[in-house]
Amino acid sequence: MTEKLDRYDRHILAILQDDGRISNQQLADQVGLSSAACWRRVKVLDEKGILKKHTALVSPEALGYDLCVLVMVTLIRHQQDDAIEFQQAVQGYPEVLQCFAVTGDADYVLRVIVQNMAAYDSFLNEKIFNLPGVSQVRSNFALREIKNETAIPIDL
Repeated sequence: MTEKLDRYDRHILAILQDDGRISNQQLADQVGLSSAACWRRVKVLDEKGILKKHTALVSPEALGYDLCVLVMVTLIRHQQDDAIEFQQAVQGYPEVLQCFAVTGDADYVLRVIVQNMAAYDSFLNEKIFNLPGVSQVRSNFALREIKNETAIPIDL
């Protein structure tokens, strides 16, 4: 979905990605619009799904999630039912922060956060290994975070 965005919309998006708690008046001042015009533009960006979600980013470590794992999952065969069931299941697992269908050696890559190795072992044995069609699971453990951005690059 490529949406034509003018310079005001792009500027609004750039500012909101940096500070989602900014007031509408402050946003309007920074973009150079009236408060009402700015509010209408943000509302349209919301309605079109360009602004996907208003949220706060929380430190996983502050809540005891000390282990980040990149999990590569391969299904036994590429049957649509197994793929659909897998995708639906991982959407319900709070430990899974991201899931991508990928090309290459695996069918899916998951970004999983858990408290420790025992919690990861439970996650695998109670959830992933119980899904039909799962053939292989390979885990890569993050040693440290180098970069973790949420902002989409925007040309102003």
